[in-house]
Amino acid sequence: MKQPRAWQRMLSGRRLDLLDPTPMDIEVEDIAHGLAFVARWNGQTIGDYAYSVAEHSLLVTDIFTAQNPTAPIKWQLAALLHDAPEYVIGDMISPVKAAVGRDYGVLDDRLMAAIHIRFGLPAQLPVTIKKQIKKADKISAWLEAVQIAGFTAAEADKFFGKIDTKLAETLEIRLRPPVEVRNDFTMRHANLMDRL
Repeated sequence: MKQPRAWQRMLSGRRLDLLDPTPMDIEVEDIAHGLAFVARWNGQTIGDYAYSVAEHSLLVTDIFTAQNPTAPIKWQLAALLHDAPEYVIGDMISPVKAAVGRDYGVLDDRLMAAIHIRFGLPAQLPVTIKKQIKKADKISAWLEAVQIAGFTAAEADKFFGKIDTKLAETLEIRLRPPVEVRNDFTMRHANLMDRL
């Protein structure tokens, strides 16, 4: 019986095997391009542009860095790449991930390990770092929910936890053209890699 195709050709020319990804088939330009065109919230946000996973990743990195100012550069890089597998598998909202089940998580974990190794990070992040990035991720989700996805603050508190109101007042979600976001993501990645 013929096996179904399990790879995707990337714009870089790489052929990424989704079931058995290798670090050598990962390129930041592919990640940045893909994430800049993947909409968070299934595109159900206000504005003239979708709020992309790349833009979200930049915001999570900013929040993580502000909350952990002495964190080594490698953990800032991990924050930037926290949703990187979505450049290939897309961004599913939490209820859909739960419905799909364990298989989605396994695929995500394999891709994340390959991405981490490609950029000099451990395949598995330390639990404390993962929690700090997740905290920044939830703050970003709260801000997105209230500022562009139509949630009330009370609804966002229920789903993502309460956040510091001063922080909420200082951070503003930006909607920009995908090419601009892609370039900023690539530049941020290059800057962090240079500082490792």
